[in-house]
Amino acid sequence: MDSNQHSAGNPAAAAVPTGPAIDLFERARHHDRAEIIAAAREHDMLPFFRLLEGPAGPIVQMEGKERVMLGSNNYLGLTGDPRVIAGAHDAIDKYGAALTGSRLLNGTIELHTQLEAEIADWMGTADAIVFTTGYQANLGTLSALLEAKDTVICDAGDHASLLDGIKLSGAKVRPFRHGRLDKLETMLDRARSDGGGVLVVVDGVYSMEGDICDLPRVTELAKAYGARLMVDEAHGCGVLGARGAGSCELLGVEDQVDLRMGTFSKSLASCGGFIAGDADIIDFLRLYARSFLFTASAVPAAVGSALAAVKIAKSDEGRALLAKVLANAEYLWTQLNERGVRVIDPGMELGERYGVKPFTPIVPVLIGEDWEAGLVWKKLYDAGVYCNVAMHPAVPHGGALLRTSVMATHEREHLDRAIEAIMAVAAEHPAMLRG
Repeated sequence: MDSNQHSAGNPAAAAVPTGPAIDLFERARHHDRAEIIAAAREHDMLPFFRLLEGPAGPIVQMEGKERVMLGSNNYLGLTGDPRVIAGAHDAIDKYGAALTGSRLLNGTIELHTQLEAEIADWMGTADAIVFTTGYQANLGTLSALLEAKDTVICDAGDHASLLDGIKLSGAKVRPFRHGRLDKLETMLDRARSDGGGVLVVVDGVYSMEGDICDLPRVTELAKAYGARLMVDEAHGCGVLGARGAGSCELLGVEDQVDLRMGTFSKSLASCGGFIAGDADIIDFLRLYARSFLFTASAVPAAVGSALAAVKIAKSDEGRALLAKVLANAEYLWTQLNERGVRVIDPGMELGERYGVKPFTPIVPVLIGEDWEAGLVWKKLYDAGVYCNVAMHPAVPHGGALLRTSVMATHEREHLDRAIEAIMAVAAEHPAMLRG
């Protein structure tokens, strides 16, 4: 009897695999950062997942100690505003804890339609659509609008949600090096022969370095090559422009941008995201953006607080908060820069070119190596200052940085306290200082 006959007569024998067993979880257990994370945990140096024990104000309680908060995206300081909190409470009182359905079905309430109308008015667009998270806004929009025959051109520094949406779409990707608009033009030229539609996708403000995109040049190139343009305003919305509409407003290109994305989880004191643009495109997204259709609607409290925050941001009070947070950012950057700290240039050349101040709430300090960035972070944390650490792949290899960020509710004494702590640590870590 040959082996085939034997297997046919013995089902149990036929079911036994003949190849080597492969453990799917091996790469999770032995990934390339496992050793450094284990060492950081052993020495209590892990800068991630630290416990916040109260509201995200300028001074916070974290793990039993008071610390200056220089690591929050609460740029306008609205998370503790009584009107925003009341918006959340009122929504819970009227609609309960959750809507338990998608926006398409039973998950749309009057607060959604009011919020979308307020956003469209603020952004100066015909319509807007609200997603449960900002990540889903980018994921759903890009995967719905783009097809395999299309081309998307993106800055290598674009947010991960943009890059994931691009990947999900299946479109041809032509990335260009961060901020290199000569490379953008090269990619636009190459895309002319790709055969489909072309979309350029950039951040208005880049989340790690805090630099503002040269949107006038981007819009000029997109128009010249017949491409559409989408701008992620997650870190610009609420803090840039005369009315806080973002980098597109600041640089005077609102009418030249096809789609603008924003989030409620930074300046707007809640959770969620939006896309603003032409009414027919927004209607298309309501029917074809899968991350909108097939996820539960945001809890009423999130929608209610976002609506209250948007109304404040659009008011004279909101513009005063905008001015305060940018003044705080300029003060922190200037003080550190004058003392020799390697703070990243916020874009002075761009500011001079367009007659604007280039500051954003993000003030990054370049360190270099991941391990040293962890050491510096821990010393600052022990000294009573919390900030974020950006390591590869969030930044290039050798480009680890401390991502500090300010709020409108920071007072000068808070910033001075943080500056003194930073300088004390810098004395022990020359990598923080210019050579």
